[in-house]
Amino acid sequence: MNIRPFIKSDTETVVSLWQSCGLIRSWNNPRLDIERKLAVNPEWFVVGEVNHEIVASAMFGYEGHRGWINYLAVSPEHQRRGYAKQLMQFGEDLLLAVGCPKLNLQVRETNAQALGFYEALGYKIDASVSLGKRLIPDE
Repeated sequence: MNIRPFIKSDTETVVSLWQSCGLIRSWNNPRLDIERKLAVNPEWFVVGEVNHEIVASAMFGYEGHRGWINYLAVSPEHQRRGYAKQLMQFGEDLLLAVGCPKLNLQVRETNAQALGFYEALGYKIDASVSLGKRLIPDE
């Protein structure tokens, strides 16, 4: 799989990928999430291609304390081929290169497949509770 930075013309393909992976919820606007990411370290929003077809994506971020990953997705027909692991390694290397000491991520507690994947990569459940507050309603 070739990993490259996201470009705006990838938008609809990536949104479809996220839909097929069950990542989109009614309270999230994926196109707005993309626009926001393109305003902050856009080169850290990547897609994975196989035979020039986008089959994966990931958004990485770092605010100086912890690294984060969002929208890690591999199309269902391309899963279990090591592509998600390849994206995670890419992100870990990227974050290590800027001195990031820890990578955090969130997984829905009902997503046993994703939890198993991350545990196999050495990620552990932190003894913390994720809290959130909408600063801009309905977006």
